[in-house]
Amino acid sequence: MAISTKEASQTAYAHPEVLVETGWVADNLGKPGIKIVEVDVDTTAYDQGHVKGAIGLDWRKDLQARPVRDLLSREALEQLLSSKGISAEDQVIVYGDNNNWFAAWFVWNLKYYGHKDARLMNGGRKKWQDEGRELVTDAPQVQPASYKAGSPDRSIRALRDDVFKDLNNASVRLVDVRSPKEFSGELLAPEGLPQEGAQRGGHIPGAANIPWGQAVREDGTFKPAQELRELYGSKGVTSDKQVIAYCRIGERSSHTWFVLYYLLGYPNVRNYDGSWTEWGSLIGAPIERS
Repeated sequence: MAISTKEASQTAYAHPEVLVETGWVADNLGKPGIKIVEVDVDTTAYDQGHVKGAIGLDWRKDLQARPVRDLLSREALEQLLSSKGISAEDQVIVYGDNNNWFAAWFVWNLKYYGHKDARLMNGGRKKWQDEGRELVTDAPQVQPASYKAGSPDRSIRALRDDVFKDLNNASVRLVDVRSPKEFSGELLAPEGLPQEGAQRGGHIPGAANIPWGQAVREDGTFKPAQELRELYGSKGVTSDKQVIAYCRIGERSSHTWFVLYYLLGYPNVRNYDGSWTEWGSLIGAPIERS
């Protein structure tokens, strides 16, 4: 069980089972078949303290192909998760800092390779800490497993050629989930971060700007479904459209993908993980500024 019947009726999510609450995690720590994974923007956060038994993954070192920029290959993901004691039959609960930016990205990675039961801890690391729950610094002792990934689910990923093909397609809605200043071209990255990663600023023509953070409440938990439907619907992002979400490197757009695909149940949502670092550096790619 992920969230209570009462909570499900209040939020009315299409797939409430993809969320677990902090209390549920606390009650189920250490149970067989449940693996807790932390993936943070701040890659030092895990060592400073984490949920007891949680496995830490570094999005820079562990979860990217090298030297080519891409997702991990099927074989590399199998090797990584096997070494962390995770099997394809496990229920994987993911959380992280910054309202689950990279936690959602890891869930998207798992779903890309067909993991059946991957969920987010609603509110992430912030809510866990705000509730005064225990953090430990000892990394768990894991027994290696034998993880078997599925074939890539290309229906949830958009590549640059897909975006080019759908630029003038009225049935496709692009969603730029970056900040307004990034969308306008004033910034190349979020405020406070190095302004790097793309040669040009702006946004893909026709994209709606709906910053990812508008989908969550102050405590980091997701807003109720009706509020989310109004948020996206007001910008023409509706369930009858094919939706492509993007940001700068694909992690914030994974968060929006999770909202649209699972919480609202939109049937056709893809994450363009090349995002602005790719599009903003392509020769001849159309760009709008506002």
